[in-house]
Amino acid sequence: MSLDKDDVKKIAHLARLQIAEQDIPGYASNLSNILELVEQMNEVDTDNVTPMAHPTEAHQRLREDVVTETNQRDHFQKIAPAVENGLYLVPRVIE
Repeated sequence: MSLDKDDVKKIAHLARLQIAEQDIPGYASNLSNILELVEQMNEVDTDNVTPMAHPTEAHQRLREDVVTETNQRDHFQKIAPAVENGLYLVPRVIE
């Protein structure tokens, strides 16, 4: 599919892009090449290809879920301006 000057102007308008008049032939050529590549990809027979979530079907290695820090809640709440029943009290934000 080949795009002409008017097609490029319309695409630029829809995308809210301002392009210089002398740049339009370059954009038309680049966009036409992209559309040709998409057409080539659409011609590939993918009927017997199984869809995959990830191209390598790799599994992410996760670390063990182990507590690595000591509980310092009491220490931090001692220096807090206002605490009640183990919760921080903050000024009301929404009325």
